[in-house]
Amino acid sequence: MEFGELMARDALAREESYGCHFREEYQTADGEAQRNDAQFSTVAAWQDQGEEQEPLLHEEKLAFEAVELTQRSYK
Repeated sequence: MEFGELMARDALAREESYGCHFREEYQTADGEAQRNDAQFSTVAAWQDQGEEQEPLLHEEKLAFEAVELTQRSYK
């Protein structure tokens, strides 16, 4: 149950659609997932803070040198 809650928390924190984290409010005119690489090109891990405390999000920015990030099509 805790893992499911963290997955939902992470998905709601992302202001984009990406892979299985599709959000209707973040889609292209064609209904494709709309990514936000400028803000969410990161590696993220959630740290348990114990009972009755919110988990803590740790993020590290990713740098892509050999690959250009582009909008994907899932059609």
